[in-house]
Amino acid sequence: MEKILDKFLRYISFDTASDPQSETQPSTTKQCALLEVLLKELHQMGITDAHLDEYGYVMASIPSNLEKEVPAIGFLAHVDTSPDASGKDIRPQIIPKYDGKPILLNKEKELYLDPAEFPELLSYQGQTLITTDGNTLLGADDKAGVAAIMSAAEYLMTHPGIKHGPVKIAFTPDEEIGRGVAKFDVKKFGAAYAYTIDGGQLGEMEYENFNAAMASIHIQGRNIHPGYAKGKMVNALIIGTELNNMLPVEQRPEFTDHYEGFFHITSFRGTVEEASLIYIIREHDHGKFEQKKQLMQDVAGFLNLKYGNCITLEMKDQYFNMRRQIEPHMHVVEKAIKAIKAAGITPIVHPIRGGTDGAQLSYRGLPCPNIFAGGHNFHGKMEYLPLKSMEKASKVILRIIDEYAVT
Repeated sequence: MEKILDKFLRYISFDTASDPQSETQPSTTKQCALLEVLLKELHQMGITDAHLDEYGYVMASIPSNLEKEVPAIGFLAHVDTSPDASGKDIRPQIIPKYDGKPILLNKEKELYLDPAEFPELLSYQGQTLITTDGNTLLGADDKAGVAAIMSAAEYLMTHPGIKHGPVKIAFTPDEEIGRGVAKFDVKKFGAAYAYTIDGGQLGEMEYENFNAAMASIHIQGRNIHPGYAKGKMVNALIIGTELNNMLPVEQRPEFTDHYEGFFHITSFRGTVEEASLIYIIREHDHGKFEQKKQLMQDVAGFLNLKYGNCITLEMKDQYFNMRRQIEPHMHVVEKAIKAIKAAGITPIVHPIRGGTDGAQLSYRGLPCPNIFAGGHNFHGKMEYLPLKSMEKASKVILRIIDEYAVT
């Protein structure tokens, strides 16, 4: 069998950033290059029904070798990386037997991965770490999940004596821009229950996530020569700043944790004449989620009264907390926790301060919690991955398959 590290390094060599401005599916054609490689590798393993469809979904099945019927279990990971940071020409650094000291990422930038800033690093002393070179993200989100699934699949295919039920595999594009399963055919996938391998640190297991919405705001100002602007100019930039300042400061991402939601401005562009702002709105509690959306509408309405209907607000729900869909099927959580413990890991069950493809799948009839893939500091140049955590993620997949086989 190929080492999981070699798989991971091969997968991160592909630039697979998704594009939120694109209207195609997948949003970037470069994601297809890796999807085609995964398809080829699945065929080489002997998984003959593996296929890649027009929307960028790779699906595959490993048939049951049991005499009894057990539920089909699915495992999913996404191939795209976040557009928040470059995923091109990734040059990973491999740090064997990490000594607990600051890791030099980039000498020219004097950039270090320092346990004084990231104390969780100290949990991995003595282990092999994979880091960036300080210029790009690493891609552990979610190519560590891809590698874990591929490694588990290869293990099953090279060990036919292992008893297992039907196993379903899927790799998706565009998760980072919220469209990962927009055209995913749940019925064709064929799983009764599934797990995304898209979490962070070793032991994470998540079955509740944010309710999520996006607010797009357009401000139409009026530009007048500043020397003659009194009583005439309407400065779109000033109005945008005022709008942002009317939202609760303490409800920004940098001031929230655990179950606390937030307003997060992701883009502010414009001139005196015209400006646009984009926010994401997040909250675990559905009632508080609706209150946050209403506050955004109230602020826009107030400023429209003040400045004369200059603001257009468009609000769109993106996904919802999957907990309400998981709770009727809590065995999917219980089996995952049991599998994590069986792999010698302490489970860490907490809410996702974000979303996964599993949230949307859960609302489409496929209960789908999220399990760790091992990485830390996603979406930026400080991202890193303990090799052992990724290896353990693959073992947990095999343990989950075993849990359902003995049902």
